[in-house]
Amino acid sequence: MKIDILTLFPEICRAPLGESMMKRAQENRIVDLRIHNLRDWTTDKHHVVDDAPFGGGQGMVMKPEPIFAAVEDLCGITQKTSNVQRPTSNAQLQKPKVILMSPAGNRFDLQMATQLSHEPHLIVICGHYEGVDHRVVEQLVDLEISIGDYVLTNGAIAAVVLVDAVVRLRPGVLGDKQSAVDDSFSGGMLEAPQYTRPAEFRGWKVPDVLLSGNHAEIAAWRKEQGLKRTKENRPDLLGRGD
Repeated sequence: MKIDILTLFPEICRAPLGESMMKRAQENRIVDLRIHNLRDWTTDKHHVVDDAPFGGGQGMVMKPEPIFAAVEDLCGITQKTSNVQRPTSNAQLQKPKVILMSPAGNRFDLQMATQLSHEPHLIVICGHYEGVDHRVVEQLVDLEISIGDYVLTNGAIAAVVLVDAVVRLRPGVLGDKQSAVDDSFSGGMLEAPQYTRPAEFRGWKVPDVLLSGNHAEIAAWRKEQGLKRTKENRPDLLGRGD
């Protein structure tokens, strides 16, 4: 799997995606992750990537030219005058999925992460300022994604979340194949509480069933506790796994 991230702040992405499982996934060549500075596709000496919005309003808007140039370059698309020559036949079938991180996008969840984990190539555009010129959305982007109903300083932070959630679902990334299956949200409810040594800490004891060695009773307890936790914290999830 190949992932290209286009951002104005590459270091925001490099640090978290260069640690732990994401680091090992790259070292083991499970994912080819490349983080690009969008300013590299500007053509003026000041590397300008934004301008004031037409119609007035506060803030700045990301210009379309460097974004189109970057995506077309990464897709292997050449441009002739005003017409874009797109790949044909097999090359066209392998066109990367272009994603824009935006608070106006579709809500990101496990189902979407699973779908994206099967894509051979993702290009992730990180929005900033007041957003991007809407012609990018209309003519270039395949999918707008939001990681929640709030606004972040920039889309690079959201892109890190997306990439981590997607890559960990690729075969070979997690140490145990069952880990992703047992995660919260995978079965329509939250994961049960987890405990480790010591069995007693400050007078608080681990539930006896987890020390019993009875796998059937442990599985039943975890299902019951997962359901209880879901009802308390995320009742909106109930029924989604049916």
